[in-house]
Amino acid sequence: MKFHYLTFCALAVLVAGCADDDNSQYDNLVLLPAVTEADIPSDIYRDSWARLPAVQRSELQGEAARIYDMFTSPGGGYETGLRGPLGMWMYSPEMAEGAWMLRQRVRYGTAKDQRLTELTIISTAREISNQYEYSAHEPLGRAAGLEEEIMDFVKYRRPMSEADGIPGMGDVEKLIIQFAREVVSEPKVSQQTFARAIELLGEEGVMDLTGLIGYYNFVAMTLKAFDVQRQPGSGLLLPVRAD
Repeated sequence: MKFHYLTFCALAVLVAGCADDDNSQYDNLVLLPAVTEADIPSDIYRDSWARLPAVQRSELQGEAARIYDMFTSPGGGYETGLRGPLGMWMYSPEMAEGAWMLRQRVRYGTAKDQRLTELTIISTAREISNQYEYSAHEPLGRAAGLEEEIMDFVKYRRPMSEADGIPGMGDVEKLIIQFAREVVSEPKVSQQTFARAIELLGEEGVMDLTGLIGYYNFVAMTLKAFDVQRQPGSGLLLPVRAD
């Protein structure tokens, strides 16, 4: 059975974890040193940097082979082999294809430019405290033109009352950060925030924003379940409490 990308949207939102609403958890934050070989757990395979070995193209046939080839086709970014969460998804190829369809839509196929897309992704990664996801996407946000001041605002989870006056922080940027915080960490998105989202993004835009946040929660669940690791030498860009 093929999975429609909106099915993944709903699934990801349902399984999203809730962060502690106590902002004191973001006090006294420090950055960790880069990953070393000693940091890698003993059950991690070095070809995948995860708890299962990398799926090999030579072992695949039929639909699984077709899906693998689609992921590794030129220009897709995975020409040298599958890694990260996608590498683990290939243990369920049809699910992987459905997740890929969702990814292509919410990350590249909406009205949001990549600057706002990356803002959504790092806001989600910050809210769920996912080191791998945040560390992978802060450089992509920078490359997409996201201002350092906005990334620091997200990284250190500054209160929304401090958002005014930050370079590049307009109404849409503030809405994305607030929406991500509420949809992940609150029982529901407030009426005020939802109404503002509809005003700024429209109905389809709000669904796409929710889908993007939900997709990266699904990615995070994969990273956690299979303990996908940043490779030795990789920087860890999401700060943690010093105590």
